[in-house]
Amino acid sequence: MSPRILIIGQGLAGTALAWRLWERQVPFVIVDRDEAVTCSKVAAGLITPITGMRLTVSWRYDLFYREALRFYRACGKRLQQRFFFPRGYVRLLKDEKELAKWHKRRRDPDMQPFLHHQAPELNADVIHQPENGFQQRHAAWLDTAAYLESSRRFFESLDSWMKADVQPTDVRDDAEGVEWSGQRFSHVIWAQGWSAEKHPLFHWVPFQSALGTILTVQADLQGEKRILNRSCWLLPRNDGTLRVGSTYEWQFDDPNTPSVDQVQKLEATLRSLLKAPAQITAAQTAVRPIIKNCQALMGTHPTHPRVAFLNGLGSKGSLRSPWLARHLVEHLLDGAELDAEMDLQQNSI
Repeated sequence: MSPRILIIGQGLAGTALAWRLWERQVPFVIVDRDEAVTCSKVAAGLITPITGMRLTVSWRYDLFYREALRFYRACGKRLQQRFFFPRGYVRLLKDEKELAKWHKRRRDPDMQPFLHHQAPELNADVIHQPENGFQQRHAAWLDTAAYLESSRRFFESLDSWMKADVQPTDVRDDAEGVEWSGQRFSHVIWAQGWSAEKHPLFHWVPFQSALGTILTVQADLQGEKRILNRSCWLLPRNDGTLRVGSTYEWQFDDPNTPSVDQVQKLEATLRSLLKAPAQITAAQTAVRPIIKNCQALMGTHPTHPRVAFLNGLGSKGSLRSPWLARHLVEHLLDGAELDAEMDLQQNSI
């Protein structure tokens, strides 16, 4: 049958898939529960090259960033709304051990494209210990909530978006295609985030998802617009508010309510970074979809070739979803080979 794709989930992964299909003029329907709080909507949308305690360049960053930059600019032009913002990013080093590690790492060739060679020159009235740090190039942030909402309205205008809570048993597949709600499709792509660990066809995928808490804060940064990081990140948004994050909880009972302990922990970390008084105005929490030992997984089910999967983007969904979505669409429509490190079938058990 002619390609017509059913996408389950309109987070960062599902939205990028829908745009890739739209670019190729392939019919699709994207179905979402339209919940007020999800991982993609809560996400700060940070896109940063040098990350982690080990101060390493994010995996395949140059490849993903170039594609994300083109993709979000094109989406913004279509929707007549800007939601992707290149931004300076300052990493402050928290102790002598980290400082010594940086003095070794900064000479590595893979670091050079992402480093500003001038000191960040932070305001000592605003930031504690502003001298021990470096500024990165090719960083950005995506206003995920605005991007998802604007995309939803566009897809809805095409009659390609529906609100529904789709259960695995609602979708039937056979050799000829897929059926859901009385409609026929060539494929279904499940892009539901961490809830996919309960899907009977994907129960074997080794999810190791983590709950994260993010704060919304008000403070006077005296004109500072760059993203700052020392043990937590601080994002000045265009509406004048600040976002602060993020925690990682590997075991949790309630995925919808920030715990008092995690909020207090994050607030204490913020106060070690920010000298200026700060007032917490909101706290949100959501579960990042993480797959153990994988950067992400995509492809078709080993025994259900009409059933596809894109998941496990973790905290890198804003950065990686454009590239991943394009490759999965090319695999389904053109038979293009998937990257072995992210091929669902090659990483099946």
